[in-house]
Amino acid sequence: MHPQIASIVEQFEEAQARLHRLAASLPEDRWARRADPERWSVAECVAHLNLTSEAFLPQLRDGVARARELGGPAPRRYRRDPLGWLIARAAGPPPRSAVLRRLTRVKTTPAFVPRGERPREELIAEFDRLQADQIALTREADGLPLQRIRVPSPFAERVRYNLYACLTILPGHQQRHLEQAEEVWRPGRG
Repeated sequence: MHPQIASIVEQFEEAQARLHRLAASLPEDRWARRADPERWSVAECVAHLNLTSEAFLPQLRDGVARARELGGPAPRRYRRDPLGWLIARAAGPPPRSAVLRRLTRVKTTPAFVPRGERPREELIAEFDRLQADQIALTREADGLPLQRIRVPSPFAERVRYNLYACLTILPGHQQRHLEQAEEVWRPGRG
């Protein structure tokens, strides 16, 4: 497997392990409760990631199918297009600086704002199922000309980037919101 594709698979697997560690360490009564009324609960962070994965999976399936049809060799080194690079940076783990964190905050579009409370086991099982699908599609993408396929963002259909950029955006976005979920009940927060 191409090292860059293997790295994306590892990032998906790490996000999954991170969620399981968080769930195991968090008392049930804190799972769906907000520590701050202006911030999401742990459950809402996970539900948002599930909504995002559900929206991206059709784009990934279609992109991988088109790359397979297009054929040709994979590049020696995969590259994101400029817009894909920018979105991957913005959607990924937040900067350590408090000032930069505030500047990189983005309001989620209504379709991706989680609603309602679902049981922990249900949200985690859904996350695991979606992770398995994303990992399988990433593995299928190995060796394909991902840079030549453009996919629309589910967040804004007029925004398009290459398929490789799309694959790098997803696990970074997961790390961002898993970090947010871990911060909900850090000592001193509630």
